[in-house]
Parts: sequence; structure tokens; C-alpha cells
Amino acid sequence: MPDSSDLSAILASLSGVRVLVVGDVMLDRFATGWVERISPDDTNPVVLIERDDAMAGGAGNVACNIASLGARADLIGVVGNDEPANRLKSIMFNTNRVTARFVIEPGRATTEKSRVFGDGRQIIRTDRESRTKLAKTTVRDILAALKAALGDADAVIVSDYAKGVVAEDLWAQVIDWSVATGKPVIADPKGVDFSMYRGATVLTPNARELAVATGSPVGSNAEIETAALEIMESASIGALVVTRGQDGLSVISGPGAAVHIGTLARGAIDVSGAGDTVAAALAGALAVGANLVDAARLANAAAGVVVRKAGTATTHAREVLAVLSGTDAKITTLDPALERIQHWRDQGESVAFTNGCFDLLHAGHVSLLNQARAAADRLVVGLNTDASVRGLKGEGRPIQNKNSRAAVLASMGAVDMVIPFAEDTPVRLIEAIRPDALVKGADYTADQVVGGAFVESYGGRIVLAELEPGESSTGLVSRIGKLKSQAGK
Repeated sequence: MPDSSDLSAILASLSGVRVLVVGDVMLDRFATGWVERISPDDTNPVVLIERDDAMAGGAGNVACNIASLGARADLIGVVGNDEPANRLKSIMFNTNRVTARFVIEPGRATTEKSRVFGDGRQIIRTDRESRTKLAKTTVRDILAALKAALGDADAVIVSDYAKGVVAEDLWAQVIDWSVATGKPVIADPKGVDFSMYRGATVLTPNARELAVATGSPVGSNAEIETAALEIMESASIGALVVTRGQDGLSVISGPGAAVHIGTLARGAIDVSGAGDTVAAALAGALAVGANLVDAARLANAAAGVVVRKAGTATTHAREVLAVLSGTDAKITTLDPALERIQHWRDQGESVAFTNGCFDLLHAGHVSLLNQARAAADRLVVGLNTDASVRGLKGEGRPIQNKNSRAAVLASMGAVDMVIPFAEDTPVRLIEAIRPDALVKGADYTADQVVGGAFVESYGGRIVLAELEPGESSTGLVSRIGKLKSQAGK
């Protein structure tokens, strides 16, 4: 696994890159306020709007992300002759490092998505768009703009939102011209037929899109690999980078050549446009000569930033650098964790493991973690997911969600890695990691420790950490409840 300095070097190189983006541009509007009352005419909430923001969406957001990461973007798209088009032009023409070439088709509605948020939740979304086929003159003008811009490009992104721009005749020209000049082509696909993207260097569907296109399940790593290989073979695609939400990214470049990268997202607020960020970072990294796995790792870090922002947002190079060098890198899933653990062991380091809910971190937790770290060179912490905590402790728990609990654990110097798990017990993690030391509190006996017999079977040891008297999350919750009750009297 490349360390953060390798990815930082790739990020620093983006200032010399130019990426051509062609596809469906749109205006994303976000009206935010609070629910003042329920309408007397029906049961709908009445939202008193406090702010109204507009952002470039679709291919426009891809271009903005390229620019915010430090590269330059050339954007080609189609708009109508209307107010949303004027707003979109104003946004793009005032965005540094973006050159926008809009083809205007009279009578066509500029694609616009409007969302209304009240009290922090989305109340309604409305869409305005044209679904008719582009006019022949429009296609001709797009191809002319594409041909003019391609010579200066180091990579090409085709951003398809199924609004009519990315048709087969356009795609054929993108591939022919790009292959002739040796430029990588990244396609962010839509629809059920991925064969139209034949010849792409990399395809970047999300897991749901991959499932729809193949009719296959995509719940596990193996299923993702099988579905991706089917697309690669049937459509002559070079590789797939599949975005999987909370499960991170999967990079499949051939049979037996798959890398699964755990998410770096923490405290996700809004996933709008995260796929655009992935495509932008991926293209930039490939343009500077990074290998696909490193490019995907950088894209994963960039996406981990953007999902913490409301609306169709962008991520900046400095934010990605903070993720790469900060505690977020400690939070991961099992497959990438095993890769990192093997690296530690190759360096002669031992590994301890402990687990828990860690809902309200207290002195007892701190003592346990410090004792666990003292038992080995590295400490891996298994963290129960929210559903797992509810199953163990009942409704109302956890007090803090998984992302918050993981972030607090990762901020601690004693902790080297945090792996969330959904099961009631961490036995699956223990069997995969094979820790040198398995650590639990001294309120257990050795024969009660889950996975203890397995660890001892290969020569590992069980460590029972001394407890801090009177410290427990359940006790804290109880005391808080009593205080609230007394305050209400």
C-alpha cells in the first residue's frame, strides 16, 4: 500500500494537468430553511427559505472538482437559452482553471435539479430537463468543440447523466480521437447498456449501476469482481473502479487483479456528486502517470472529503492532504486492513486486537486501549456498527453514531487502526487478523473471551486488562438520565 507521501506527490503534480470533460451539464439548486408550519390546505410542510444556493452539477461539477484539486479543465456541454443556462454560465465562467464551451440548443431546457431542505432534511426535489434527442446541428457543434480541445488534454472524462449528450456517435469520436493520441478516457456511465462505452480506459459506475447493467448481485467483493469482469469482457473496457458508498472503492483490472479500498469518509452529510469527485481525481492522477490503484486511492480520499459537505460540493487539494496525513486513514475495512497488517508484520511488528462499542469514551476505555497497545507494537480496534450496538444494548443506543465513535478512537495515539464490524461478535475479524495478543477487560475470564481459543491455538496470547472502577458507558448513560430527570422536576 503506498503511503500518504506517494499520493501527496501525485496530488502536487496535478497543477500541470489539463483534463477535457464532455457530457451532461446541469444546474443544482439548494434552497434551505426551516419548517415553519404545516400547510392548512394539506399535510405538506411549509418551509421558510433562508438561503438559495446554485452550483454546477453533472459534468460541470466534474470540471469544478478538477479545478479545485489544482488541475485545469476544459468543459463541453449543452444548455438551452434560458435563465438556468445563464446562471450556469456565470458559475462556470467565474471558476478559476475552467474553460467552458457551451453549445446552445434553442428550445431545449437546461437540466436543473432543485432541492428544498427544511430543518436539515430534504423535503422535496424537482427536476426540469429535456429528454429529446439532440439536434444534428448540436451534435456537430459538440464534436467540433471536442476536436478543438482534445489536442491540449492529458485525459478525457465522459460524464453521462442520461440527458442526451453522450450518444453513440459522440462516444465513437471520443474513443477514436483519444486512442489515436494515447489519452486515457474515463467514463462515468448511466443506463443498462454499458456496451456503448466500448473501449474506455476506465469505467466508474457505482455498485447499483453495475448491478443494473449486469443483472448480477454486487453485495460482496467477489460479486463485484464477477460483475466487473463481465462488463470488461463484453464491452472491451480496460478496467472498472466501482464506487461502493460506505464500503469504499473496488478496482478491477483483470481476472485475479482486484483491489478493494476501504472508505475514508467520516461523518457523511451528503453524497451528492461524490461520483463526480472520484472521476475528477482519477483522471487527474492517471494523466500524471499514476498507476490505477494509486489513482483510485487518491480518488477515494477526495470522495471522503466531499461527502462531508452539503450540496454538490468540491474538494480542495489541501483538504485531501489533510485526509491523507490525518487520523481518517486509520479507519478502514477488513480487506485493506489485512494488507496494511501484513506490511507491519513484514517489518517485524506484532499486532494486538481489542473490540467494543466505545459509545461514550471514558477513562476506562482509555486505560483499556493503552494496556492493549502495550501488549504489542500495533493496536487494531474492532468497532461495533450502530445496528450491532442496538442489537447488544437495545433501542436508544448508541448515543454516538459509528462515524463519530470511529473518529474519536482514531484520534487516540494508542490506536493504529479501527475496523467497524456489523456482527454481534468480532470473531470474523479475529480469525482474519490472527492477532498476537487479544485484549479484553478483566471482567472477563480467559475462557469467556470471544476468539480466545482460536488465538491460543496458534500461539497467540490473551491479555486481560485491569479495569477502572466505576467506569462504563452504560453507567454514564444512566447518570445522564438521572440528571435530566432531576432537572425536569
